[in-house]
Amino acid sequence: MNRQVSSRSQTIMKEPNTRKPVSSAGNKLEFDIPSWNQVYGLLLKVAETVQRSGFEPDVIVGVSRGGCIPARIMSDLLENPKLANVTTEYYVGVAETKQEPSITQPVSLSVKDKKVLVVDDVADTGESLKLVNLHLKHQDASEIRIATIYYKPWSVTVPHYYQKETSHWIVFPWERKEAVRKIVKKFRAEGQTAEAAKEKLISSGLNRELAELFIKEAAEEEP
Repeated sequence: MNRQVSSRSQTIMKEPNTRKPVSSAGNKLEFDIPSWNQVYGLLLKVAETVQRSGFEPDVIVGVSRGGCIPARIMSDLLENPKLANVTTEYYVGVAETKQEPSITQPVSLSVKDKKVLVVDDVADTGESLKLVNLHLKHQDASEIRIATIYYKPWSVTVPHYYQKETSHWIVFPWERKEAVRKIVKKFRAEGQTAEAAKEKLISSGLNRELAELFIKEAAEEEP
């Protein structure tokens, strides 16, 4: 479902009991595998929504690593060269997280008394975005709004701007190799084959040649 969300003065934080669990079984996971062109098209629409809302950020902050490329594109589309980043750690595998997210690199530019647009690829659990929002408040940002490409219905953080809602695991163009390896590892841990993982990914839209290349490389590196 595509949605363009109008701006709000505050980021909505949902109560924990509104979250829905994600199935951790590899064979039950469904994937969205957007192309570069599809991602760019979605970001164009996000940028249009930001502009229509009247919000003019002083600084764009990408959440590393997933938000780095979207933030750079948003910097271009919004014609705003003030680009910073903040690094969090949370995910350790496919649909597997640490107990809590952590900030491993503070925001790289001063945001004191500045309007900030936080950009990430997806609001999944929403915990990392919640932490980043709090971090920027502690850095005395005057206003913080959040933009993502995708939003998942169980996220505790509802972005001000997002373009597509999904319950699927998303494999972005900038993480194909890493994602394939993690997915294969998950399948094997559950007693399934790399071939099953490959066919699942291909049927979900991943290029067959890339799937075969990355799975072959992973197999060659195994002890």
